[in-house]
Amino acid sequence: MAQIASSKRKGYEGVALAVPVTVPYQRYSSHGAHWFVGQALHGLLQASGLDKAAIDGLTVSSFSLAPDTAVGVTQHLGLSPRWLDHIPTGGASGVMALRRAARAVQAGDADIVACIAADTNHVDSFRQTLGAFSGFARDATYPYGAGGPNSIFAFITSHYMRSYGARREDFGRICVAQRENALRNPHALMRKPLSLEQYMEARVISDPIHLFDCVMPCAGADAFLVMSAERARDLGLPHVLLRGAIERHNAYSDDPIMWRGGWRVDREDLYAQAAMQPQDIDMLMTYDDYPVISMMQMEDLGFCDKGEGAAFVQSHDLTFAGSFPHNTSGGQLSMGQAGAAGGFIGVVEAIRQLTGQAGERAVANARTAMIGGFGMVVYDRCLCTGAAIVEASV
Repeated sequence: MAQIASSKRKGYEGVALAVPVTVPYQRYSSHGAHWFVGQALHGLLQASGLDKAAIDGLTVSSFSLAPDTAVGVTQHLGLSPRWLDHIPTGGASGVMALRRAARAVQAGDADIVACIAADTNHVDSFRQTLGAFSGFARDATYPYGAGGPNSIFAFITSHYMRSYGARREDFGRICVAQRENALRNPHALMRKPLSLEQYMEARVISDPIHLFDCVMPCAGADAFLVMSAERARDLGLPHVLLRGAIERHNAYSDDPIMWRGGWRVDREDLYAQAAMQPQDIDMLMTYDDYPVISMMQMEDLGFCDKGEGAAFVQSHDLTFAGSFPHNTSGGQLSMGQAGAAGGFIGVVEAIRQLTGQAGERAVANARTAMIGGFGMVVYDRCLCTGAAIVEASV
């Protein structure tokens, strides 16, 4: 069968992202996901000065909202949107939410869209979430006594190390730099300095994964608003402009194990939309459930060639004040992973950085940021990837 050529993607001109909100993370919480969604919405309204009736679009991402979905949230919070989307794709949900919301605004289906990701974390809820996360992954791993993301990413990490010669120290550079960034982020749960020596000496979790390679499950929420740039200006809201966005699902399905991601398939399209190249990007926000995935994004988004990720992190300072600012919030590795909200961290941080709201960790003279998304991992790969480029509006 002849392959049908893809139609040319329309641009994202005139779309703004504004009002980054983080509901403070907690290691454990007795509140449900609904409560965190409600707190995020309250934060959006308070920071924007909008009336709740002005929110006529909504996206919701959550793993612990079940059995409810986004439509149940509308009743709970007294919203009546004319456009609605439920996006249960974890670490890819932030990029997917901004893409869908942007298209709704461009089409006139919504004027102001609230994009919210929230999850709770009870003492035993993480284990329950993992058990119900993927029947495919469960059936492939449980019979062998394995389960959960640590063993999956140990598999992926060890393959990457054997293939490209990366060492634990290289992944450690990512984790240590992110902790340095987190020390200046009041939202980060982990604000104790981390040295490379401490990283190397940390206990083994699932070889070659050690303690500081792993995110810490927690409860919390992140959110932002999407609207037209004209509306953002009229409301006097500091905002960034969306210059390009991509997503891809089940990429490279013939690879025996994940060593590259869907970012690679569409990255030229992404740069073409934004009329930029990698050297035009001032900071990178990767999805960082494990450092090997951040390294893959550096490669597959074109900042270095495949297999050169280790050399790249060796030759660059990844802190907010360094030569290649990366995950300037501290990322999930130092902020914590509030379920699906982990997929929103990069978006809200990029907005904060480019609107002068990053405080002590501000990247000097930054005008552009790239945001990576990655989610829905099964036993040997991730199914969802995405990326977006945003630019300061002034």
